[in-house]
Formats: sequence, C-alpha cells, structure tokens
Amino acid sequence: MKLIIALLALLAAGCGLARADGVPLPHPRPTTDQAVVPAVPRSSADAIAGADSKSTARTDAPTLCDQRLARMAEFKLLPQRIGPGPCGGVDMIALHSVLLPDGGRVAIEPEATLNCRMAESFTAWLRDAVAPAVANMGAVLRGMENYDSYECRSRNRVKGAKLSEHARGNAIDVRALILGDGRHLQLTDAAVDKPLRIALRDSACRRFTTVLGPGDPLHAGHIHLDEITRHNGYRICQWDVREPASMVAKTDVPFPPPRPPEAGSAGSLRDGRSL
Repeated sequence: MKLIIALLALLAAGCGLARADGVPLPHPRPTTDQAVVPAVPRSSADAIAGADSKSTARTDAPTLCDQRLARMAEFKLLPQRIGPGPCGGVDMIALHSVLLPDGGRVAIEPEATLNCRMAESFTAWLRDAVAPAVANMGAVLRGMENYDSYECRSRNRVKGAKLSEHARGNAIDVRALILGDGRHLQLTDAAVDKPLRIALRDSACRRFTTVLGPGDPLHAGHIHLDEITRHNGYRICQWDVREPASMVAKTDVPFPPPRPPEAGSAGSLRDGRSL
C-alpha cells in the first residue's frame, strides 16, 4: 500500500511539471493608451526600398551606373549613407569633375555628393546642354559652382516638412557657371545673357523633374535640380528668366502730376476752348 501511494505521488508531481512547462503564458494585453512604436529601418536603403530590402544584396562593388559614369566624369565611390533617420542612400559618389566630349574638363566646386543616378543625369546635362550653350557665346565652360548637394534635412529646412531630396543625394543646387576666362555667371542674375539663361532653363526642365529658381522665394539666388518621382509623371519647372532692371518697361515709371490751370478760368485753356 505504501508503494502504491508513493507511485501516485510521483505521477501527480510529474503531471504538475508538465502543465507548468508545456503551456506558455499569453503575452500581456496592451492598454488602450499604449503608443504604437513604428519599426525603425535598418538602413537608409530599407527606408527607401522598403522593410523587405535585403542588405546582403548590396555591395561596395561599382554598379552599372558607376561604370557608365566613369566614362564621362571623375568621381569617388562613397560608403553607403545610413541615417540619421531616413536620410542617406546607396550608390553614393563624390562628383569631382565632368569630362567633355572635346577633352575639356568641368570642375564641380566644391565636389558634389550625390547618388549615382542623379550624378549621371547632372553630368549629361552639363555635357549635352550647358557646355554647348556656353560655347554658342564664344566662351568655354570650365567649372560649375555647387551651392548644395547631399544634406540630411527637410524641405527648405522647415521643421516638420517632408524629407528633402537633398537628404537622399537626389538633388543639387547650382549657383554659377565658371568660364575659361575666370568669369562667374550667376544663373539667377538678370544681367547674364538672356538667351543663355533661357537655353539652360529649357534644357533643365526637360531633363529634371524639379527645377526651382527665381519666381520661388526660397530659390531666388540659385537653381535647384532634382529627380524625384511623382504620380503620373508630374514635373515642376519654376525658373523665371527675368529682364535686367534697365530693361523694365517705361510704363512702370510714374507720370509727373499735371500742371495746375492758370488763374482766371479754371478748367479751360487760355484761348477759351474747353479741355
């Protein structure tokens, strides 16, 4: 009898252990006011390409874009930019200079940090449009003044605004052309040759999806270029090619006040005729 009681005690203890170890405890139910914390992207590429992006598929080897760009520009490959937040990008380069078809070289001063796709488009614009337009003036393009390229910030540096394309290396701000004789032609200067500015504006608006310059209060002193993708291929071209102050229509000059009528017959001429 004692043996049977001992066996029953052992069986009961074993069942209790099985129940305690085999049944997992449920997760605690969140309270109704508990904040939901969004997933933080592992990298800027994940933020751009989505959470399912595989970082193992990205390497530091030159991409096809890098190989194409090497035939028409001098640049340096940069490490992948990650953060802070969603800033950064893959296939980032430091664009040092553009090689022209005639063997000339256009320095980017200072060098621009861009993603390769934007760098390729910007390089092609300098080669195919800007340098020929300058040549039509009888001058030689030797440099481009870079006002801003990659920078982790919101649009127009407005707190709470959408992420700027500068934060993805997908934009560049251009201030001036540098000619072979040392002249700097500021693209927003109304005194610069108007046909040149028209040609540059038209070619830029055909190539880039966003062009901002005079006419936009925040881009009065430089030209912003980017390649953001919008719904239905929507594009923005806002660059007013303005006239120099000396060419403003004379109608803008106020007329002098009329002379007062002579004493005697107000409202009539001296010979008595009505006005």
